[in-house]
Amino acid sequence: MDEDALLPDEIAQLARKVVEANHAAGRRIALAESCTGGLVAAALTEVPGSSAVLDRGYVTYSNEAKMEALGVSSEIIETFGAVSIACVWSMAKGALDRSGADVAVAISGVAGPGGGTDLKPVGTVVFARVERDRIGKPDGELKQFDGSNRAEVRRQATLCALELLLPDQEDGAAAPGAASNP
Repeated sequence: MDEDALLPDEIAQLARKVVEANHAAGRRIALAESCTGGLVAAALTEVPGSSAVLDRGYVTYSNEAKMEALGVSSEIIETFGAVSIACVWSMAKGALDRSGADVAVAISGVAGPGGGTDLKPVGTVVFARVERDRIGKPDGELKQFDGSNRAEVRRQATLCALELLLPDQEDGAAAPGAASNP
């Protein structure tokens, strides 16, 4: 890690790539983070010039914050849970609707060490990406990261979210290094 850097090199390098690519594409981004607690926004704001790209970020750790700040319905949380494609899609849509951004990514998951269940064990993280004026089914994916270490789950989730912010995702291709789980 660069001694002047706040975050690990792999996160810092990917964040720089995201800022540069979105700036070149003329895109602004918004974030809705839960289990990453603002790490994605922190990574982006470490990059000089990120203010030309990052419109805003929401850290909505509690269910109440997801409902109040982003408009996630209580029915979604009660039916599917906060760690669900339905919830993160609603989070991303809420962030996009409340911003001047062109794309929003949302993240929610079980970072551990507790909180996991048989259906959603520690390391389960869900992502969604919503693009303004894009018609079609929403982009969402569920990932199962190594849940042996809270920091590692959050690191992997941050990297995946940054990959989803790359503008070349508009063609519907999976993010580099990311594999969707059905």
